[in-house]
Amino acid sequence: MSKFSWIKDWKNTASKNIDNATKRLKSLMPVNRITRKYSDWFSVGDEKVAEIISTVRDKLPTTEALLIGKPQAGKSSIVRGLTGVSAEIVGQGFRPHTQNTKRYAYPSEDLPLLIFTDTVGLGDINQNTQNIVEELEAELKQETKKARILILTIKISDFATDTLQQVARQLRQNYSEIPCLLVVTCLHEVYPSSVADHPDYPPNYEPIGRAFDAIQKDFEQLCDRSILIDFTLEEDGYNPTFYGLTALTDALAELLPEAESRTIYQLLDNNVSDELGNLYRDTARRYLVAFSTMAATLAAVPLPFATMPVLTALQISLVVLLGKLYGQTLSPSQAGGIVSAIAGGFFAQAVGRELIKFIPGFGSVIAASWAAAYTWSLGEGACVYFGDLMGGKKPDPKKIQLVMKEAFSNAKEQFKNIN
Repeated sequence: MSKFSWIKDWKNTASKNIDNATKRLKSLMPVNRITRKYSDWFSVGDEKVAEIISTVRDKLPTTEALLIGKPQAGKSSIVRGLTGVSAEIVGQGFRPHTQNTKRYAYPSEDLPLLIFTDTVGLGDINQNTQNIVEELEAELKQETKKARILILTIKISDFATDTLQQVARQLRQNYSEIPCLLVVTCLHEVYPSSVADHPDYPPNYEPIGRAFDAIQKDFEQLCDRSILIDFTLEEDGYNPTFYGLTALTDALAELLPEAESRTIYQLLDNNVSDELGNLYRDTARRYLVAFSTMAATLAAVPLPFATMPVLTALQISLVVLLGKLYGQTLSPSQAGGIVSAIAGGFFAQAVGRELIKFIPGFGSVIAASWAAAYTWSLGEGACVYFGDLMGGKKPDPKKIQLVMKEAFSNAKEQFKNIN
């Protein structure tokens, strides 16, 4: 027997052994069972979805930011900077919370990662400042697992800050354990007349330095950190739009617990291009970032219930939210039906291709990166589905599957270091 014949025979034998081992391994894995059951998971009842979401909500690393400042001091722009959604969406998202506060939960009320509470009427001579303080204190007295932070916003050109100092002083006296960040905004209002764009950060202009020093002195006993930002609208022509965003996120990371600060970084690290041009897809992808981050967070942490039903509840909630964005009002059951319709074949293929790697049980050891990527791809497919409906077209399952396949591949790379 020649040397080359022996090598060929050895390769054939090895190949057969590998094939047999793979077949035996697959027979031990729950892949077939999972594939048969995916339609059951996608049709989780409304009550069960609500129950799971309630449990998930308690596990999320949620940050509640109390925004305290006068109108037009940049509070809503901070929300835009941290969430990436448009000014219009942020404006529509705030809802009355108490007589003197409004609240916006991102990405949704049911599953918030960030909750912004905005004071209204602060500095208005017709408003009772003490009432505002009492409402904020009533909020802070409530026990919660959420991380909290006070964010004081002041325009750099505003030196009438007595009211804000009064509010901050009273809150700090009674709730000193809650960190406080001073954010000085609207820097371009005091740029030299020859300056047409943002300089390198931080800005080194004498008027800004002088004003910032004075404001810091007024609040030196009331805040833990102070930073400069200038978050503008795209049409204002300043670049970057969110000038000082890194300084803001770094300050939040220093003041917040590790889990919450990591979540904020993940939301921003997975930011999508500002050049997408399509309001619906641009806004939708911000929600995809948030829900994919949730999926990764929950898949990476051992939970007292099966992983797939949890992910399904998250994804149903995502589809409900995306439907609302595209003008479709859906119940959880209807959203589950859409998930089943657009993701069934894709899910079965993904199970066969990906989940064979997880030993021995899929439910408890699903990789965070896989959960994030699958949630992202499902959201992309839902956007195509709702976009077709909005345009009066019948959704094309093949096109949706192709979009999901490409999105899944790209998202796996994007989230590969999230475990």
